[in-house]
Amino acid sequence: MKLQFNKREPVYIQVKRHLKEQIATGKLKPGEEIPSRRELASQLEINPNTAQRAYKEMEEEGLIYTEKNLPSCVTSDSKKIGGIREDLINNAIEQFLHAIDPIHLSKEEIIERIKNQYDVTRGRD
Repeated sequence: MKLQFNKREPVYIQVKRHLKEQIATGKLKPGEEIPSRRELASQLEINPNTAQRAYKEMEEEGLIYTEKNLPSCVTSDSKKIGGIREDLINNAIEQFLHAIDPIHLSKEEIIERIKNQYDVTRGRD
């Protein structure tokens, strides 16, 4: 596992986002064991405290759980997993709209351009 970290936001937030993307896309399955904090820190070449903070916040959000001395696992709660997906989609849309706001496109033009680009990107007519 390798991530390209940006300097604009804290690393633990980027780690959380990455893990959420892994859960939302099914690369990490419900109930699946995830790397220990030390393993994750080693894989990503980050400070173990950074990995700990990302895991702690994900536990507080109910996205992962740890029982006693057992490894941490992805939640099996389908509503939580669906919520992750929705949050990622909404954040991406919000960033997109913020980025194109200075261009002053109408909602209809934005929708039409997205439809056209979707077809071009996906190779559809």
